[in-house]
Amino acid sequence: MVVAIVDGHGGGIGSYIIKRLREEDELSDLEIIALGTNSLATSAMMKARANRGASGENAIIYVVPQVDIIIGSVHIIMANSMLGELTPKMAEAIASSNALKLLLPTPQESVSIIGYQYEPLPHLTDKLIQKIKELIAIQGNNKEIRESRV
Repeated sequence: MVVAIVDGHGGGIGSYIIKRLREEDELSDLEIIALGTNSLATSAMMKARANRGASGENAIIYVVPQVDIIIGSVHIIMANSMLGELTPKMAEAIASSNALKLLLPTPQESVSIIGYQYEPLPHLTDKLIQKIKELIAIQGNNKEIRESRV
């Protein structure tokens, strides 16, 4: 399973998520691609042990259609978010990708998600990791079912 982590600014959220994913033995087979809106964000995520990384608009537009899951804050689907670092083309590519989007409702920008109760990043990341484990289990079961039919 190929996962893209999209982050901007200094890459703090993305690098934290990657570190936590790498701590999980069950997720050791994940291929993690760090996609930074800038090179500083990508560099931080690479230090957190992403498999590959790339920076900027073209890299994000090129890679997101090729991955299974896209992870980032909810702002990665909002044009001009992250103080303008996330361009409209990036937001469109991410939102239009067929990949499953796992978005964290981080409290930034002038967007309020109604019904959402603030939780710290570690709690949100725990829920994210649980969701990925569930998806891998479902994918594994589906693969076993398909193979038993052959």
